[in-house]
Amino acid sequence: MLLKTRKDACDQPGLMPVDEAISCICNAIRPVATEVKPLSQALGCVLAEPIVSQINVPGMDNSAMDGYALNIKDLKKSPLAISQRIPAGQQPEALQPGTCARIFTGAPLPDGADTIVMQEKVKVDGDQVSFHTHIDTPNQGDFVRKAGQDIQQGRVLLNTGSRLDAVALGLVASVGQAEVIVHKKPKVALLSTGDELVEPGAPLQAGQIFNSNRYMLLSLLANLGCEVIDSGIIPDDREATVKALQKAACQADLVISSGGVSVGEEDHVKPAIEQQGTLNLWRMAMKPGKPLAFGQIKTPEGETPFIGLPGNPVSSLLTCLVVVRPALGVLQGRGEVPAPVYRYAEAEFNIDAGERREYLRVRRVRLRPGDLPSQPMRIELAPSQNSGVLTSCQWADALAIVEPGQKVREGDWVKYLPMDYLMLAP
Repeated sequence: MLLKTRKDACDQPGLMPVDEAISCICNAIRPVATEVKPLSQALGCVLAEPIVSQINVPGMDNSAMDGYALNIKDLKKSPLAISQRIPAGQQPEALQPGTCARIFTGAPLPDGADTIVMQEKVKVDGDQVSFHTHIDTPNQGDFVRKAGQDIQQGRVLLNTGSRLDAVALGLVASVGQAEVIVHKKPKVALLSTGDELVEPGAPLQAGQIFNSNRYMLLSLLANLGCEVIDSGIIPDDREATVKALQKAACQADLVISSGGVSVGEEDHVKPAIEQQGTLNLWRMAMKPGKPLAFGQIKTPEGETPFIGLPGNPVSSLLTCLVVVRPALGVLQGRGEVPAPVYRYAEAEFNIDAGERREYLRVRRVRLRPGDLPSQPMRIELAPSQNSGVLTSCQWADALAIVEPGQKVREGDWVKYLPMDYLMLAP
């Protein structure tokens, strides 16, 4: 299946550092299977094999402008007779000595010609063309696109693990390749846990809350390039939890749950995983997001990886962005997902971090009246950092990262990750 058959650094007591948790999860996951896709259906897919050009692009010397093709040595004979007309897509005859050819953008350069003069730089009189060499003398090779100027035969255009965006698809098409071998879109089963959860639109009873995590995570996982299987809500019951997890594991390449991974008597996900598989990680040194679980669920066909997210909405969102997102990159065939590229800004707040790495919801401050253009970017803290206040995530446009024990004072440089970056497929 998708998991490496070994125990690794995931299996250890205590709070696991965030980077170590990400590493151990990513190292345990294998990419999904491959398939052949036509270019028209391959947007967002990840290449399973490199793209190597079998041709030169362009395939022949051609004109970069509408104008006149000539041999630079014949300029002194101006005016020159027009001996042929060459539209794009037609094969020209060899250029007659002492003449020029009317040529259009993209048309092949005729044998004997080595220069294009733009039509704006000439005077046409019947079938004769005069070149204003005293105003703007052409140079040999002007406006000629040489064969292979853009792409040479045998060049690797895209490596294995590249995600196909609009430009990449255009590049593949430019070398005549109609299909690509890509990894399939991974199937991710999403489960919500808790008797207190109610679907939006249903009447809300005392002690109940609407299931915001379900819709937040369904949308986020789809945006991150997954085919999401909505496995609904699991009641707070051990047997029901075991059955739901087993069903999801048989359907999906990865199972994700929201809630039920803490240590309360009604948190049944952790013991359910241990009952039917292996739990390698269940506490992480991240704030918010300590109760995160990772393991494997045994199925008749092997094992399916499982990630259990905290139930608080902010914790659920942030652990998905910080931990699940890079794991999805590996599952999708991206290979070793590179470390995040942090940005830096001046803090407009004070904070003393505890024993866990803190991911603070912040907003980048734009220039204010009187600020110089060289003024460093600043970030301000959301009014509430409570893990249940989802409005703080809507307010924020970035996550500031403060390491365990770090003391941040106003004016200090702090690293951060933009939210729009984290919302994109890795």
